[in-house]
Amino acid sequence: MKCEHWPPLALAREKAPSPLTLQLQQIFGFHSFRPYQEEIIQTILDGHDIFCVMPTGGGKSLCYQLPAHLIPGICLVISPLISLMKDQVDRAKSTGLRADFINSSQDTRTRDMVIKRIRKEPNMLLYVSPERLALPDFKEFIRQTPVSFVAIDEAHCILEWGHDFRPEYLNVARVVEWFPRAPVCAFTATATFDAQRTIIEQLGLRQPHIVRASFNRPNLYYQVMPKSDPHRQILRFLRGRKKESGIIYRTTRRSVELTADFLQEQGFKALPYHAGLDDEVRASNQEAFNRDEVRIMVATIAFGMGIDKPDIRFVVHADLPKNLEGYYQETGRAGRDGQPAHCLLLFGYADIPKIEFFIQQIKHKDAKKNATMAFSEMIRYGSSFSCRRKQLLAYFGEPYLRPHCGMCDSCTRRGKHVRHICE
Repeated sequence: MKCEHWPPLALAREKAPSPLTLQLQQIFGFHSFRPYQEEIIQTILDGHDIFCVMPTGGGKSLCYQLPAHLIPGICLVISPLISLMKDQVDRAKSTGLRADFINSSQDTRTRDMVIKRIRKEPNMLLYVSPERLALPDFKEFIRQTPVSFVAIDEAHCILEWGHDFRPEYLNVARVVEWFPRAPVCAFTATATFDAQRTIIEQLGLRQPHIVRASFNRPNLYYQVMPKSDPHRQILRFLRGRKKESGIIYRTTRRSVELTADFLQEQGFKALPYHAGLDDEVRASNQEAFNRDEVRIMVATIAFGMGIDKPDIRFVVHADLPKNLEGYYQETGRAGRDGQPAHCLLLFGYADIPKIEFFIQQIKHKDAKKNATMAFSEMIRYGSSFSCRRKQLLAYFGEPYLRPHCGMCDSCTRRGKHVRHICE
């Protein structure tokens, strides 16, 4: 007589989904977590601080949105991404989560209505900017609110902006004092080990659990070209790419405008984005790019942080970035859907004095020293002929053991099979 097992042995051996996975499936409709997400969420639920380095596209927002569903009280998200807060709130609401934001884009009446809703039912996800957190009235209000945990997004900004551009980011560290029983979770897409130690120290995190995901983006092709005539090189690069979405980074507002105008004259759907434009124009241009009404955004680094467009097929740096952290994060906006994407850097020695001038304007001594060292690494990357991927990963302290990556110009005979499109 044939003996049959029920359930079948193959099924019986399958690991039953964890309680968190069941919550993920029920609330978000995802079958399983991405790498490190469950570990991060469980750490938050256990009440511990956490420092997480998770490259662009790793799913950071879910790491605090799922706990916000499960823990009573306010999940306070501190983020510099004011232009994206509404989209993030809308996505959170689509999962059934109560969510809102308070920032300078709202009038006083709207902000007062949000505060009134929080006082009435303090169980929600709340996004605020570091500037809002520094205002005395808001500080007094939030300290009287039952905050369950705090998520600090783009935590690297405490290094890059804290001393000069956005000093309010230094005040973010006070949340540890304000909410001593609430876990504080710091997220960033880029941090070397030295930067990691400094961020943890400045934020005052309490023996945080540390997660460092891999920085390797195997679907990205890295290429460096000598810079000669950037408009001509960009035009040749874009041949055959009219149906692809991409970002072209320029250093100055004027170069952004000139490049956007040039591409429009050449028949490309392109728009500018920089801090000198009106808020409404910037928001409109970004929305047009997100909706594929235009294919190309020509921008300063003011554009792209936290962008959630998965099908960006190329990122071009037509000017030299000031450090590898920024370069890595900006190129990381390409290929978030996992499909191949092209990252082109036009490297020109004439750009070096311009950036050195800006570095000399930094008033804080240590910040200036760090910026100088970081820029030296950027120059070394652009002028080297070794594997681009290996250089990037080594900068972040991650070894790359294969002799060739096969996805950069240096490892594909210095890009002979793609170089003709840029020369």
